[in-house]
Amino acid sequence: MAATTTVAADEQSKTMVDPAGAGRLFSLDVFRGLTVGLMILVNDGEGPSFHQLEHSTWNGWTLTDLVFPFFLFITGVSLTFSFSSRLKAGTKLAQLPHIVRRALIIFAIGLLINGAPHFDFATWRVYGVLQRIAIGYLVGSVLYLWCSTRVRWAVIAGCLLGYWALMRWVPVPGYGVPGVDIPLLDMDRNWVAWLDRKLLPGHLYEQVRDPEGLLSTIPALATALLGVAAGEWIRALRRQPMRLLRRLAAVGALLFAASAVWDVWFPINKKLWTSSYVLMAAGLAMLTLAACYWLVDVKQWRGRWTVVPLVFGTNTIFAYALSEFGATYFYTTKVMVAGKSVSLHEWVCRNTVYNIPWPHWTSLTYALSYTAVCWAATWLLYRKKIFLKV
Repeated sequence: MAATTTVAADEQSKTMVDPAGAGRLFSLDVFRGLTVGLMILVNDGEGPSFHQLEHSTWNGWTLTDLVFPFFLFITGVSLTFSFSSRLKAGTKLAQLPHIVRRALIIFAIGLLINGAPHFDFATWRVYGVLQRIAIGYLVGSVLYLWCSTRVRWAVIAGCLLGYWALMRWVPVPGYGVPGVDIPLLDMDRNWVAWLDRKLLPGHLYEQVRDPEGLLSTIPALATALLGVAAGEWIRALRRQPMRLLRRLAAVGALLFAASAVWDVWFPINKKLWTSSYVLMAAGLAMLTLAACYWLVDVKQWRGRWTVVPLVFGTNTIFAYALSEFGATYFYTTKVMVAGKSVSLHEWVCRNTVYNIPWPHWTSLTYALSYTAVCWAATWLLYRKKIFLKV
């Protein structure tokens, strides 16, 4: 990763962007930072937590289920800004090595996170959050640079409708037709789980299935491309902020309503990344981005409060990787307590959050504390105006 230096937060809040400007979108960094902070918070609880801070068991959704698609949606929005400046210095073809290199680095970081600390090839998980983001970035970038808006919308429709047709009507080998011979979206007897077991047995997150499986990457690409669409609208309508807000709010509400309808026939399911889930998450992402844009860029409600999300939002991959590697080594590092070897995690918890008598509050307190530690470490880079990019 390369280190880059930009202006500090207080200077950013004054000069980074105005609604009619053409520079970096300040509200997007805020949205990204809030998303990354929430991602760390929900990933690092201690035992059972409040319902909205845990993933839905199967069908349905919670606040936690919005974090990953928001991240992928933001990736799509961001690449439209990235290439608008990069294309001034080179041709589309000249961007291809950068696109491939960046995708490979993000994918590799994801693999390292999965493999730590032992890096056992026999069980090393291939799929993951950063791996899916890398694929979404790669495909989204290529389609953005070489395809028209109409073609990209056709790809979105093809991904969502094609995935629905596959998961709903194509017989799963050895099990039969979904909704006829087996329950629709059965946890183990579906195309995503079946294919992953065939391709990567022993390397899956849930042993017999994986929430970032190969086939479910198809609709996930639609999530990134919907982010690209939002990014195009922002770049085209920055000089008409109220029109932009109406566009984001209207399309976001429409997508959310469409997801509720589609949920009847193709249930919202994060682990399978169903088409209805794509529409629901993208709709809420657009509404959230619209709210951030209105507050931060239109109303100019900036100040010290924006530093909290900006610290995460301007060093996103560093913050996420730090939280994942940190948690891994926190659990595996051993210390001696009264002659017994215990993990550093257990020792800390025994002396802090385990004294809280309510399990859900124990989990939330631990998660907030860990998120604060990750923020403080990332802030050290932010304070020195060091922003790590791949």
